Amino acid sequence: MASSSDVTSSADHPGNPGSGSVTESARGGRVRLRRAAVMAVPATAIAAGLAIMTAQGALGVQFAISGMPFTVTATELNGTGFEQFGGLDNMADNSPNAGDTGGQVLVITSAIKKATLTKLCQSVDLGGTNLLIKAGSGAHKVEATDLTTDSTELSGDASFNNIEIGNDASTLTKAGVKGPLGVFSQQADTVRIANLRQTNYATTAGVFKLPGLKLSFSGSGC
Repeated sequence: MASSSDVTSSADHPGNPGSGSVTESARGGRVRLRRAAVMAVPATAIAAGLAIMTAQGALGVQFAISGMPFTVTATELNGTGFEQFGGLDNMADNSPNAGDTGGQVLVITSAIKKATLTKLCQSVDLGGTNLLIKAGSGAHKVEATDLTTDSTELSGDASFNNIEIGNDASTLTKAGVKGPLGVFSQQADTVRIANLRQTNYATTAGVFKLPGLKLSFSGSGC
């Protein structure tokens, strides 16, 4: 007959005693795979002839993202001081948007020291309606300094001056941003992107001037 201590021990550890370690191992494996994928993101973007309008000085932005993607478009972006490398953005603990991602999003992290954008449009799908922001459609363009964006998709017609591909992200110098040691990166003196389109999870800027700003709700996004 089992003693009371034996019964307590069995109740505290029901089922397979190794199931917890297996789950933790699987979760850790997914995180390691995401971190490994970070290394290849910028190379893939350049190989496809695409570029992005932004950046961040570490593995992703330094705040918890909502996990809701938003679209950014512009007819033209011109920038001075461009850097790009892979990153991981993190959602807040127990975010309802985490799904099966573990609360992490693999992103392309880019930086532009000074940028101008023509006919900027930003939209986020709120479920049944879109929050729409437009600016820079008149004589004055949108202006930004230390512009940063973390993206999962981007497209456009891009050109660079004095580009370097394959740098260690911790040695970047063009936009004043230092990425993580050992991460693949690229940088250029200037960047121009026509017909820019991005799917973003985060944006930051030191200064962001939005002439002709218009915010509205719309049945369609950018």
